[in-house]
Amino acid sequence: MGSRGEYTERMTDCPDTTLIQADFDRPAAFSNDGWNHNSHYHRFLLKHVPQPCQQVLEVGCSSGAFTRHLATRAEQVLALDVSPQMIHLARERSQQYTNIEFHIADALSWEFPSDYFDCIISIATLHHVPLEEMLLKMKRALRVNGVLLILDLYQESLAGAFTSLAAIPINLMLKYLNTCRFREPPEVRAAWAEHGKHDTYLTLSELRQRCHMLLPGVKIRKHVLWRYSLIWKKTAAF
Repeated sequence: MGSRGEYTERMTDCPDTTLIQADFDRPAAFSNDGWNHNSHYHRFLLKHVPQPCQQVLEVGCSSGAFTRHLATRAEQVLALDVSPQMIHLARERSQQYTNIEFHIADALSWEFPSDYFDCIISIATLHHVPLEEMLLKMKRALRVNGVLLILDLYQESLAGAFTSLAAIPINLMLKYLNTCRFREPPEVRAAWAEHGKHDTYLTLSELRQRCHMLLPGVKIRKHVLWRYSLIWKKTAAF
């Protein structure tokens, strides 16, 4: 394949891109890389990054908090996000990391190189895009023995409602221990509420059904703070 620069900065021509960017730009003003439901699982994800690891792709890097962790585990990290504001923050906060490349890109139209990455990671991004289409892109872009790591949100089923209720006090305790407050300021809550208006989620049953067809041997695990993880190793070329 050619140089990695050939695959960067590929934006979609879809007229909705501006709206999507605005939806992600809005929370960027309040991004401080502090504790949240996603960062709580950073350590868990890092344990599954293969070693040694040369090339890593992060899809939906936000302000780069996890990207900087990846930079300590891989030779090169390519991080994509559709939000110009998020990428601006990520570059600003990651200047000391010479092995990270941040690019503004819509993952749906970005040209994924084939059989290239040792690890592909996405946090709280897949629920914004067609699941099967994105998983196929990631699957093809992994090298043999490469690892796909996903952390995302799901729609709780009626049967799992008790677990969700039980997570509320755990969330409050963790929130206070890590941030010394129980709730975000009103302006932060408002920004994320506006962002969430366009979110849709699959149930874990739906996720497992779709993912097992595309990713044989995939491991999907439900986590306490309204997240699931997906771990898959590509054992053969497709």
